[in-house]
Amino acid sequence: MQVILLERVEKLGQMGDEVKVKDGFARNFLLPKKKALRATKANRDYFQTRKAHLEAQNLERKKDADAVAKKLGGKSFILIRQAGDRGQLYGSVSPRDISTVISEGGFSIDRNQVSISQAIKAIGQYTIPVVLHPEVKVNITVTVARSEDEAQRLARGEDVLAERTEQEEAKIAAEELFEEGAGPKEEPTEEEPAEA
Repeated sequence: MQVILLERVEKLGQMGDEVKVKDGFARNFLLPKKKALRATKANRDYFQTRKAHLEAQNLERKKDADAVAKKLGGKSFILIRQAGDRGQLYGSVSPRDISTVISEGGFSIDRNQVSISQAIKAIGQYTIPVVLHPEVKVNITVTVARSEDEAQRLARGEDVLAERTEQEEAKIAAEELFEEGAGPKEEPTEEEPAEA
């Protein structure tokens, strides 16, 4: 399907470009989100009359996005989640969780602006791209940890899982030395009768 782009679309083209896309992509994404128009004669004429207005709107939105990008770029956010001993989260961190923590930090961000390809499923520090405008993208740092103390240690670059793993290995090594029930048996005291 031939469409006329109403704004810049990554890996597709700039505003005003006429491009050929798959029908499903146009019907399910570009047209409903008002990012493009079908390339008909009537729509071409409509676009030419509205081009100056659309470019002015785009420039205004880009200017606003640049202002937010200066404040948001490079910021760090902390998400506290429950996780197992090896750092695997019980659940995951989605774009919605990240947009919520950014919004709590004083920025107005929609979950669709958080650009991660898959959910975060382990504790650690992650660099997340946030698309404020089709032409403005900033990176933020999200630290996923089990506690505030652990988040601070992760921010300093410490490996919080290494020491837990050493403790687990020591415990496993100790358990291997003793068979179950091989420890010393307690002798019954005079007050407690021996079990028959």
